[in-house]
Amino acid sequence: MNLLMLKNRIFNISSEAEFEKTALEVFRFQYHNNKVYRQFCQLLSIDSNAVRGINHIPFLPVEFFKSHRILSSEKTPEITFTSSGTTGSSTSKHHVTSLKIYEESFIQGFEHFYGKPEDLVIFALLPSYLERQGSSLIYMAEKLISRSKHKESGFYLNELQELAGKLIELDQSGKKILLIGVSFALLDLVENFSFNLQNTTIMETGGMKGRRKEMIRKELHQILAKGFGVDRIHSEYGMTELLSQAYSKGSGVFECPPWMKILIRDPEDALEILPENKNGGINIIDLANLNSCSFLATQDLGKNLSNNTTEILGRFDNSDIRGCNLMVL
Repeated sequence: MNLLMLKNRIFNISSEAEFEKTALEVFRFQYHNNKVYRQFCQLLSIDSNAVRGINHIPFLPVEFFKSHRILSSEKTPEITFTSSGTTGSSTSKHHVTSLKIYEESFIQGFEHFYGKPEDLVIFALLPSYLERQGSSLIYMAEKLISRSKHKESGFYLNELQELAGKLIELDQSGKKILLIGVSFALLDLVENFSFNLQNTTIMETGGMKGRRKEMIRKELHQILAKGFGVDRIHSEYGMTELLSQAYSKGSGVFECPPWMKILIRDPEDALEILPENKNGGINIIDLANLNSCSFLATQDLGKNLSNNTTEILGRFDNSDIRGCNLMVL
């Protein structure tokens, strides 16, 4: 298999048939080149030659990124992204052997939904991520900001008054603005300042990060929409173990770029994929994860809707996670 040709095909997928064909090729490549993933498949008695559709591909629990080195490449990683974790907890480590693939994924994914970052003023209010090392979200935001043609674009830590002033001034000038922020910081902003924004997209990345009480997305979005004076709140869905992101333009309904897909697994049978409108665990195919693992079972709950959209419903309690008892690899 020509790995370069496979990479090039990933970002040029234009149909379900192309996605499935490419996903099966990536599965076979990773089965043969990723020792941990191959052992996981073998413990499930999966014959790689018998896998003929994406519903039969085994999905590696994301927890393996906490305990194992997940690589399908012999190249030295260019960077290692790490997840945030509570004190004393283990963190995921995603060893990335090609930053070029990551950048191609998040830039093309962003442009697919929002157009060119060059045309936007981009503000990033991500204090909890800025305060630690190894955040893939910070890397992505930094690159998007660097592509913005507006000198006002940049990161904010705790400078809420300065950010509020710039938001109001630039929004009134008619410039198109994207404010991407972690939930608790966006709440801090609307609690301290009044807005009536007309030209700004607010995108939350989720997470109170221990700073506030968790709340359901609907309640969070109602508070933020009222506080910013906008019709809807957008969301980004990503994680340390992925190189691609899904986006929601409102109502908590997410869409994936063409090289990413969300499947819903049965909570009682991790190998069973559920049809539309059934709640279950979220499995993700991220073909940009070519050199780690593209087939991941997350701890998130959701259901697939029509037109390849997904509603994210929350997370499993640890006591409810089933089908992940192969962590002894």
